[in-house]
Amino acid sequence: MASPELTDPRAPRVRAARRLARRAFRAEQRQFLAEGAQAVGEALRGVEDGVVVGEVFLTAEAAARHPDLVEAARALGVTVSSGSAEVLAAISDTVTPQGLVAVCGFVDRPLGSLLATQPRLVALLAEVRDPGNAGSVIRAADAAGADGAVFSTGCVDPYNGKVVRSSVGGLFHLPLVTGVPPLEAVGQLAAAGVQVLAADASGSVDLDEAEDSRVLARPTAWLFGNEAWGLSEGLRDAADAVVRIPIYGRAESLNLATAATLCLYASARCQRGHRAAGGSAS
Repeated sequence: MASPELTDPRAPRVRAARRLARRAFRAEQRQFLAEGAQAVGEALRGVEDGVVVGEVFLTAEAAARHPDLVEAARALGVTVSSGSAEVLAAISDTVTPQGLVAVCGFVDRPLGSLLATQPRLVALLAEVRDPGNAGSVIRAADAAGADGAVFSTGCVDPYNGKVVRSSVGGLFHLPLVTGVPPLEAVGQLAAAGVQVLAADASGSVDLDEAEDSRVLARPTAWLFGNEAWGLSEGLRDAADAVVRIPIYGRAESLNLATAATLCLYASARCQRGHRAAGGSAS
C-alpha cells in the first residue's frame, strides 16, 4: 500500500531533510541532498557501486514525468515518499524546484584509499570557494576520465547543493576525498609517485610545451587554487612544476572551471596516447 502524501512542510521527516541544506547538519548526519532528475538518477545508478540513497521525495507530477526513477528506487529498496509541491519546495534549495529530491549518504573516502588504486589523473582543489566552479571541476574530471578529486581543507563543501548540481552526476562517478590539508595532500601524492602540477597564470612551464614533451604522460595531480587569489607561495613551491595555459587572443585570463578542463584534458590526451603507444605506467 502506498504511503499517504506528505502535505505538512513542518513534518519531522521533511524538517530533517531540509536541515541537510546546512553544512554542519550534513557533516553530523553524513548525508546530503541530490536534487533534480539528473542527480537523483545518477545517485540511484550508483547504488550498485556503494552509493547510499536513503529516501526519495517527489511530487505526483514528478513521479508522472519520471516513472523510471520511481521504479528504479523501489527496485533498490529505497523509500519513495510522495509530497505536495509545498513539501518539496521546503526541502529544495533552488529557485525553481523540480519536485524530486534524494537523501544520499556521503561518498568520500580517505586519501590513502584513492592512492591505493595507483591513480594516473587527479584534480586537487585548494581553497576553491565557488560552488559552481567546484562542481564544474568535478564534472570536467569525470569527463576526462580522472581517477579522483580531492577537496582540501578550506574548500567549499562538495555536498553543497550547487556543487552537487554543477557536477551533473560526476559526484557519484568520481572517487572523492575531502578534508585533507593541501600541503599534506601534495606530499602524499608525491610519495605515491604522482607528480603535482600547479595550474597558475604566472607559471614558468607552458601547457602546450608540457604536453609536447610528454611530461603529462606521467601520473599527475593538477592543483587548482582559489578563484580570486590563486595558489599560495607554499603550494607553488611544493608542486613539481607551475604550469600556465597560453592565451592566444586578447582575453586577460580564463575562469577556474575552463582552466581545469583544459589541463585535465591535456593530461588525458597525453596519457591515452602514451598507453596506446605502449608506454610504461611510470
